[in-house]
Amino acid sequence: MRYQRGMASSSDAIADNGKPIESVWDYPRPPRLESVPWRIRVVHNGETIVDAPEAYRVLETSQPPAYYVDPRYVNHALLAPSDATTLCEWKGRASYVDVIVGDQRVPEAGWRYDRPSEAFADLMGHYAFYAQKLDRCLVDDEEVQANEGMFYGGWITANVTGPFKGGPGTLGW
Repeated sequence: MRYQRGMASSSDAIADNGKPIESVWDYPRPPRLESVPWRIRVVHNGETIVDAPEAYRVLETSQPPAYYVDPRYVNHALLAPSDATTLCEWKGRASYVDVIVGDQRVPEAGWRYDRPSEAFADLMGHYAFYAQKLDRCLVDDEEVQANEGMFYGGWITANVTGPFKGGPGTLGW
């Protein structure tokens, strides 16, 4: 599914980044997957880990979107597999990767689904990264804010409004 103006919008207002303003409380549960024609970049310690001309994003009630990029846009020389895995009730089992730039290793900085559930089959092998752990994550040319806490890997942009699940006291929402 391609992104269409107003798809997840809570109003007709446009944010400074040119995208419709969206409330995470208007996002669905179970989550929805959509493709977006937005450039996604991830940079750490001066090295580009991701530079993708498009991505998928997962929209789920109370959480900023998580962005997933095709592996062909990922610098695999800067990644190392991690033993960590988690289970998402919607997407399936995620496996994690460490980011290694020079002598700096960032444990479990990214993840992917090698065998996602049928509803999220398009994510197979695509990578997502924690803005909380890396120096710069960008949607188009906008540097994102990290979702508070470490449970969710959502990216907050000027058009995405909360309150957001993830910070202290919010996991029970």
